[in-house]
Amino acid sequence: MVAAGQKRRRARALLAAYAASLRAALRGAVAEEVALRRPFLWLPVATGAGVLLYFAADREPSFVLSCGAFVGASTLAFVLRAHRRAFACLLLLACLCGGFFAAVWRLARVEGPVVSRIGFGVLTGFVEEVDLRPAGARFILRIASAEGLPGDVAPRRVRLTTRADPQFSAGDFLALKTRLLPPAHAALPGGYDFARDAFFAQLGGVGSVLGRVEVMPAPDPAPLSLRFFAAVDRLRNSLALRVYRELGADTGAIAAAMVTGKRGFLTESAKDLIRRAGIFHIITISGVQMTLVAGIFFVGFRRMLALSRTLALTYPIKKWAAALAMIGALAYDVFTGSRVGTERALVMTLVMLTAALFDRPSLSMRNLAFAVLFVVAFEPEALLGASFQLSFAAVAALIAVYEARTASNARRYAKPSIRAEQSRFGAVRENLADVFLHGPGVALFATFCATSATASFMANDFHELSPYVLIGNPLTLAIIEFFAVPGALLGTLLYPFGLDGFVWRYVGLGIEFVSFMARLIGSAPGASLHVKAFAPFAIIFLSLAVLSLVLWRTWLLRAMAVPFALIGLIGASSGERFDIAVAASGEAAALRLPSGELALLGRRPQAFAGEQLLRADADARAPAEARGGVACDRQGCVGRAIDGRWVVLVEDQAALLEDCARAAVLITPLYAPDGCAAPIVIDRRRLAESGALTLRMVGEQVEWRTARDRDEDRPWSRPPARRAAWAAKRDEPRDGDTDAGAQTLEGLE
Repeated sequence: MVAAGQKRRRARALLAAYAASLRAALRGAVAEEVALRRPFLWLPVATGAGVLLYFAADREPSFVLSCGAFVGASTLAFVLRAHRRAFACLLLLACLCGGFFAAVWRLARVEGPVVSRIGFGVLTGFVEEVDLRPAGARFILRIASAEGLPGDVAPRRVRLTTRADPQFSAGDFLALKTRLLPPAHAALPGGYDFARDAFFAQLGGVGSVLGRVEVMPAPDPAPLSLRFFAAVDRLRNSLALRVYRELGADTGAIAAAMVTGKRGFLTESAKDLIRRAGIFHIITISGVQMTLVAGIFFVGFRRMLALSRTLALTYPIKKWAAALAMIGALAYDVFTGSRVGTERALVMTLVMLTAALFDRPSLSMRNLAFAVLFVVAFEPEALLGASFQLSFAAVAALIAVYEARTASNARRYAKPSIRAEQSRFGAVRENLADVFLHGPGVALFATFCATSATASFMANDFHELSPYVLIGNPLTLAIIEFFAVPGALLGTLLYPFGLDGFVWRYVGLGIEFVSFMARLIGSAPGASLHVKAFAPFAIIFLSLAVLSLVLWRTWLLRAMAVPFALIGLIGASSGERFDIAVAASGEAAALRLPSGELALLGRRPQAFAGEQLLRADADARAPAEARGGVACDRQGCVGRAIDGRWVVLVEDQAALLEDCARAAVLITPLYAPDGCAAPIVIDRRRLAESGALTLRMVGEQVEWRTARDRDEDRPWSRPPARRAAWAAKRDEPRDGDTDAGAQTLEGLE
């Protein structure tokens, strides 16, 4: 007994010693992080968390209370700034409230009318932007007047498609007849919601042009900002058309996208090819291009100024070159369309060049933090987009590698006496640093880190991973650096003189090489790994894991990434599964057959909705290939579910009564008749309340999951009208558009 008691006391003493050692190590790690001013980097994270809380709300928050909470928390933080711990907590709270209020304020700035249902109307307005296509075009119309739309609503802007070659350009005032419908909601619970993005882009409807488009004199002059950006858009389209015609086919389409940001000429096969190779970012104006452009301007201006000995020896030409490069970077951002990726890169570039003006270190994680704060303050909805997530994660990883390399170099060239004192672990770390952070291995290691940082976002947003991206990305960066960016700048300068043809052929050589490598990579076994939809909480913990690795500098705090990653991976592997999924329109559904495969239901299922349903189940097939196992005719489709129940999607009013009697699950974009005998009825009324939904068969029970909460009331997702109002509209034409799958924003890709 005495010996057992002594063993327990020794064990407790040993545990207490380990706990004390861990606490001391933790205090030391925190003190080191504070000395390096790393806690500041978590303030943008808190701001982003406030934005996420805003979008998680069921109802629109009060503007006054949101502003009051932000002001109150900021005031308390300022008053208690002498109390270190209280100040830190209140500062985090102020940033959280600030992100929340930024989203509320953003909505107040952009809120506008949205068409409630499909309708036909006559519109007049200014063309803001035109995206040319091989056949037809898509354009943004700022509405001046609208007649005939449902409810006499007049949206601020609409996005329209025409199949004819446009005889107009940005800045023209048009009169036209349109078929307009509301922006499409998510095709799957938790999926991409175009309606939300369209609302913040002030798009009150999408549709197509009917008949002739008339260009007419404007009753009032267009605003100066519209005239300026319309002129830029005309220049972009003119240059994109020149590049496309000079090179032709997919090479010309990719070159036009790389040079001008216009992606309308790209075919689906070209997009799929570069996506499978993991190099889709080559057709987006991303941070790589922005950094290279700013670098070319900076070095070029500095070399030109250095040609004068008087300027070089007397004046701060480095600062002058930085200021001129800032102007060049701003011009490049405006010319290429100013999307989230370029905005982030622009802010970072401007911060770096401003640091050069004041003789401060330019490349740091703090610059990225300022860029995040800028984007979240002015476009908080971008936080939910794939472009923001992928762009910032990749850059954060690259900066973390740069910081690690800088620290390794500092230790490498330290005094021998200091190096001799390092522990065995420190020696091992130094050896690993020599391998990965110096010599030719650093580029591959940086690519690996950036790919790892973006992997969870790629899997969550696109349900796809590209294992060979380590091969594709270095090649892509080399082509962009030596072909695309220099060629784009030189070709743009020579274009007004008609001497740009040889430049585009030079750019085309690089793109043809990239396309050749993309075909090799895309055809390799396992080029694309398809991933099922995550549980809602998974991406939050995976993001925290990435943030812990890139923001902290001490290994003890970086170890926090391990539990975050484990929880995230558990959520990634236990996402919501479904046996039946119905898109918000009711015109497309996915049914799990007894074989375990999904089959698409619908006479003409929307391409985008069908693709989203398949991808969420890690199904690589195209929508057209997922039609087996079900029978379809003019009236609809019928198939047997995995548990043997008959599932029917009805698109003809005449077939509803018959199918109500024989179907176990009835799906229809119409109104089901009162007293329909089907045990489960998913009709237009139900979908208006729930949005897209999924069903999972668990024995005799059915588990439901809906895109809309019961009490949800947001400006982009209004609650349905009451039953009396629905009854009054029973005989109206149903909503729907076979082109609704094309409603996705360009930023999604």
